[in-house]
Amino acid sequence: MSSGPQKEEFEPAWWLPGGHSQTLYRKLSRLEKVRQVRQRIELRDGDFIDVDWATNIALVNKATDLIVVILHGLCGCSGSSYVLSLQRLLSENGVSSVAMNFRGCSGEMNRKARAYHSGISDDVEEVFSNLSWLHPEKNFAFVGYSLGGNVLLKWLGESSGNSRIKKAVAVSTPFSLAHCSRAMLQGLGRLYGRYFVRKLLADLSNKKLYFEKVDNLDQLSEINQLGELTGISSIWEFDDKVTAPLHGFKDAEDYYNQCSSIGLLDAIETQTLLVQSKNDPLVPALAIPSSEKLSPHINLKLSSKGGHVGFISGWSEQWLEQKILQFIQV
Repeated sequence: MSSGPQKEEFEPAWWLPGGHSQTLYRKLSRLEKVRQVRQRIELRDGDFIDVDWATNIALVNKATDLIVVILHGLCGCSGSSYVLSLQRLLSENGVSSVAMNFRGCSGEMNRKARAYHSGISDDVEEVFSNLSWLHPEKNFAFVGYSLGGNVLLKWLGESSGNSRIKKAVAVSTPFSLAHCSRAMLQGLGRLYGRYFVRKLLADLSNKKLYFEKVDNLDQLSEINQLGELTGISSIWEFDDKVTAPLHGFKDAEDYYNQCSSIGLLDAIETQTLLVQSKNDPLVPALAIPSSEKLSPHINLKLSSKGGHVGFISGWSEQWLEQKILQFIQV
């Protein structure tokens, strides 16, 4: 299947006119059938990250010299609908792809009390170093969604341009973490915030039980030192009481200040496409960077509609996936 012609401007499906409907439809849509093969990458600190390669007969016949690395969003994984949808389209067009699961997101508990967060660019660097060493003949492109988009942009802004990283795409990125966290403290945003908090607290509880089971007392102690967490009801509280202390930040505000990608965009040297929506329920207008904050290598595609990692234009049309494919192939 070729990428074919595509409308430049996003037009939502008539039955998904609003930001919430676009967001929820993507979350609840059926999963594409993609065969994945897992690779485990051992990290220097003794933990691991699992990455999942898409396999398809088309790749055997016409694989390009490019590997696309995909970074998922908060509470996502390599099996998230937006990841599988992109992997399927890439495979059909002969482009190899690998989806990185952040720590603890692959279905297997990671070995450390620490997990992942919106600024964990050092893990991306380590995964890239591993993949580029294993595949010296290949070039790379990166695609990050939501949290993964922020991690990607932070990483690109921190590092000098690498000639083997040809393109980057960030979708529905929470450039300013504080603004986005506040958006989940009001209106319908609170529903999204509570959903994420329930998932994150459940993951932390399961990790605690796992460390008790395997008698990993050192890591269990780190979690226990967080104190009582049952009263947490917002992402801001979770980041203040869990994310920050587990990952070396003073508090939520310090974490947001250090990990927001918005201050690093002008340093990015890789050709980068930013896909954002004005009616994103999780990324308010205040969090979207002005043109003055962007490096000359960045193209911001700001649609009036599209929701958060939505951009659903029809039953079978894949505007977002086609836009990504089109950009990385040029």
